[in-house]
Amino acid sequence: MKEKNKLSAVSKPPASTRRSDKPAATKTGPDYEAQLRLLQIELVKFQHHCISQGERVLVLVEGRDGAGKDGTIKRLVEHLSPRDTRVVALGKPSDTEAGQWYFQRYVHHLPSRGEFVLFNRSWYNRAGVEQVMGFCSPQQYEDFMNTVTTFESMLVRSGIRLFKYYLDITREEQVRRLRERQRNPLKQWKLSPIDKVALRKWKAYSMARDAMLLRTHHQAAPWTVVHSNDKKKARLNLLRHFLSHQDYPDKKPSLLLWNNSVIDDWPIGGAPLPELAE
Repeated sequence: MKEKNKLSAVSKPPASTRRSDKPAATKTGPDYEAQLRLLQIELVKFQHHCISQGERVLVLVEGRDGAGKDGTIKRLVEHLSPRDTRVVALGKPSDTEAGQWYFQRYVHHLPSRGEFVLFNRSWYNRAGVEQVMGFCSPQQYEDFMNTVTTFESMLVRSGIRLFKYYLDITREEQVRRLRERQRNPLKQWKLSPIDKVALRKWKAYSMARDAMLLRTHHQAAPWTVVHSNDKKKARLNLLRHFLSHQDYPDKKPSLLLWNNSVIDDWPIGGAPLPELAE
């Protein structure tokens, strides 16, 4: 296999499954659950094929506090095999982990044959919260930004199929969702000290986001931005986008027409960022 093909982590889906502006692909009213169910059936087909072919699939889901990462991942894995699906959400590194190679604790959780693994936040913590909150030094930040694309290219060369999604929301929507966390007793587990400063450091997080997307958007592992003010639209369109890039039997392309007002793919190599929340 040529090197160019080895580094192609995300093959382009057929034109018939790429994008759509049709209302049927964007409405999220009374039939949201019906649309979600159809996509979850497609996910089950995808996983059956993934297991039978021994594929290793890794999805990174990033975004600000309150961007909808938990809910999106929940809908992705809701009806998948718990033995072959893992969600990784690592906490603060231990003293031992803090003394290791930065990527070392993440390597332990990479997918094996037939596994589908999702990271709810990932090694990109260093490009976001760690850099903004001063949890890493400027040198550690630069070391990460200069090496992460090489690390990801190594993963792709090893056979891992890597997908990276950034869920983008406006400041007003983040305010609303963080206040809802405080009021809702079922969401108390989501509260953290970081939430209290997230809004105060909005601009710093925006600058960190932009630098991350610009410097780590590469051929082996490009970013896809999901505009997520509308949670239901974001979930449905992320699932469509992800599934459209998979090959599996009995695939139904007509279900996988994502909307380009929700999903932003953009060219690699010097192209400007898509429009993001300021």
